Amino acid sequence: FEAVDGHIPVFQCGQFVNFRLKIGESLLTRPYTISSAPYEARGEHPFFEITVRRNVPYLVPDYFFENVHVGDVLTGALPFGTFYWEPLRDTTELVALAGGSGITPFYAMAKEIAHGKMHGCRLTILYGSVKSDDIVLKDELDQICAECPDVKVVHVLSGDPDWQGEHGFITREIIEKYAAPNSTFLFCGPLAMFRFVRKALEDMGVPQRRFRHDVVNNPADISTLPGYPKGTEEKTFRITVVRGIHEDVIDARASESVAVALERSAIPVDTHCRNGECGFCRSQLLGGDIFVSPIGDGRRAMDKELGWFHACSAYPLSDLKIKIP
Repeated sequence: FEAVDGHIPVFQCGQFVNFRLKIGESLLTRPYTISSAPYEARGEHPFFEITVRRNVPYLVPDYFFENVHVGDVLTGALPFGTFYWEPLRDTTELVALAGGSGITPFYAMAKEIAHGKMHGCRLTILYGSVKSDDIVLKDELDQICAECPDVKVVHVLSGDPDWQGEHGFITREIIEKYAAPNSTFLFCGPLAMFRFVRKALEDMGVPQRRFRHDVVNNPADISTLPGYPKGTEEKTFRITVVRGIHEDVIDARASESVAVALERSAIPVDTHCRNGECGFCRSQLLGGDIFVSPIGDGRRAMDKELGWFHACSAYPLSDLKIKIP
């Protein structure tokens, strides 16, 4: 992507761009990690890239592949997110723990290191996949490793018996095998992997200050989270949405977040992280009951007391009345 007007804002490896899209009658916002390196946005022909996987059962990836073409103009905002290397806080020995498309921030970081822009950093990527065909950006990563001794990638495959490398999951033993002393650990991947890796690092005695992780998405089946009232996920409720002097009444499935219900009804809602951390979709609960995902509940203590919630991580448990910006 290139900027239509002005310059591409300065960003860090690991931050994301938020796209605003109109797909059918739905108004959507979706975050994508920037997979190009910051130096590529400062050259003679500045640009930034995202990486979109094919054959995943989601609406927006299909939209990108089927409807977005060279020369199209999209609306996006960047940069967002706090998942990046900070030299005043983090060590220069970096161990990235990646799963699936969670490789993208570390691909950007690898390119930045190879270009000499993260002085003194050494990056070891432990990349978990099922089979070799599932590895994202494999050729590009191989090339970086061949050219830069400060970047190393270790693939760990859980479902390929013919793989000539590490097998299974990214366990404590594998982490200890490749991690240098006093490493800073960075994680980006699915929820199940996050729980597994976090437990391994806790068992290793890694202090919290040396473990950074990207936003971890809520599971597709919200009823699997602790505290969710079983049997509610199949229900449908009504939400009265207050916007200034206007009120709309929409349907909402209990299994989908309030933000998704608003988007399906073509009601604009400003979401960025999609997981309750950033607060851009902060809304007020005027009536009814909600379930707030414990994974990314970034609300302030006073917001919890006064009935404010983040629409992207709140799920209806009854008919609701809410006020949105």
